[in-house]
Amino acid sequence: MKKENYVIGVDYGTDSVRSIIANAANGQEVASAVFYYPRWKEGLYCDPGTNRFRQHPLDYLEGLEQTIVRCLQQAGPAIAANIRAISVDTTGSTPVAVDETGTPLALLPKFEKNPNAMFVLWKDHTSVPEAAEINTHAEKYDTNYLQYVGGIYSSEWFWAKLLHVLREDAAVREACYSWVEHCDWIPFVLTGGNKAAEMKRGVCSAGHKALWAAEFGGLPPDSFFTELDPLLKGFTKKLFTNTYTADKAAGTLGAAWAAKLGLSTDVVIGVGAFDAHMGAVGGQIEPYHLSKVMGTSTCDMLVAPLNEVDGKLVKGICGQVPGSVIPGMMGLEAGQSAFGDAYAWFKKVLTWPMQQVLAQTTLVNSETAKALIEETADKLIPELSKQAALIQIDENSELAVDWFNGRRTPDASQELKGALTGLNLGSDAPRMFRAIVEATCFGAKAIVDRFNNEGVPVKGLIGLGGVAKKSPFIMQMMADVMNMPIRIHKSEQTCALGAAMFAATAAGIYEKVEDAMNAMGQGFDATYYPDKTKVALYQQRYKKYHNLGGFIENSIKHKEKEKAFSN
Repeated sequence: MKKENYVIGVDYGTDSVRSIIANAANGQEVASAVFYYPRWKEGLYCDPGTNRFRQHPLDYLEGLEQTIVRCLQQAGPAIAANIRAISVDTTGSTPVAVDETGTPLALLPKFEKNPNAMFVLWKDHTSVPEAAEINTHAEKYDTNYLQYVGGIYSSEWFWAKLLHVLREDAAVREACYSWVEHCDWIPFVLTGGNKAAEMKRGVCSAGHKALWAAEFGGLPPDSFFTELDPLLKGFTKKLFTNTYTADKAAGTLGAAWAAKLGLSTDVVIGVGAFDAHMGAVGGQIEPYHLSKVMGTSTCDMLVAPLNEVDGKLVKGICGQVPGSVIPGMMGLEAGQSAFGDAYAWFKKVLTWPMQQVLAQTTLVNSETAKALIEETADKLIPELSKQAALIQIDENSELAVDWFNGRRTPDASQELKGALTGLNLGSDAPRMFRAIVEATCFGAKAIVDRFNNEGVPVKGLIGLGGVAKKSPFIMQMMADVMNMPIRIHKSEQTCALGAAMFAATAAGIYEKVEDAMNAMGQGFDATYYPDKTKVALYQQRYKKYHNLGGFIENSIKHKEKEKAFSN
């Protein structure tokens, strides 16, 4: 009997980590497990009011061990004995300060409760001033060091976050040997790495967030950063020059983790990448088809043959990096800073009375009150979607802008705010929810328009992730607004499955990731087609969305000018 090979894909999301074991021959999922970060769930080390979102490395390590062990228990010893490789994807840019051994400072007793010593989550926007400084500073140079990240550096990214932490915390600054992305650190941990200088960095994180480019010979020169702020002097030497695509091996499983997991030290550990990039592969991305990973935010991936996009630079996106999605092809990234988060915000607003008032009721016992609150909260979005789908709108119905967590693309600006307008006494919760959903779809259309206008055509849409799978209402509106069909991938774990595909390639089971994608892909189980009777109305409302967005943007710019003048 032919021995079957199995691989593990690990997907670190914003709220949880999930692992799957997949059959490398056909992608069949034989086990899965999810771990919700306990410290993050309690809101520790975060301050939403100042846009500070930090995660403790223990959440990541505990989740890594528990999900893989549970998967192996589900699969049984026969499958566990045939695990060939593990690959990992994470959110990003989610970097952390490490010491010379590659240990995050928060794992040291001195820093265990210091948020600045923890991972700075992708949606942390505390470094807005630093990002603005980087953008202004880059204009001084003949070489445009921002050209491969859409021309605008974001507060969500590597260098802005590093500079903010170095400025804010002297103790962390003194102890920080290097600055490391989450997706590079986990493979380093699994391989038993103990020297930060030897860590293999992925081209995905390096190119899209850290300004690495082959055309620059690596990172921009040290002088670029030193002239920005002397605190960055010499930092490039502590980082990296070489980068690796995710189809390569970072090493093999170290003895300590092999013992924890009950696996062989022969298990290959793949180079890490971001969740959306591996998710696009798990979702069977095709050239010029925009792969939309839709969760708390969206990450939109597009791949194109290198020779067909040579010399084209798409302004205002999150970068274009050869090999960041599929080795040998250009990977282009865009996305929205809030997607599911916008719906979650509205849900939080609506459940506030229950959380604060019903929790105090004396009519029922506390356990019953708690159960009522949880049941209502769980049913809220599905019921809002059902009622919103029945609403007949016109050009002047309630209108929203989706920048509740700033704008990622096109043209990053994390200072922008969301809006809801056109309200009257008949504006109820379903109407407001419908406007918010419409705004997220308009934000998605703005990304497609930017690609098209910059000469990189979007020929199709692929929907991935929780929102794509669970909300027909949102996906139908997406098709109507885009005036394009959107295919929904069958797998509910496309990011973890994509990681498994890369693991199979890194282990040599497949020669290239396209082969793994073709063999292990699960296909599509739904397609939403645009309702042609609604397209014209959405086009009218899309213009109003842009006008409202322009008003918000100009208002914020005016406030900034007034502030600068007063200073």
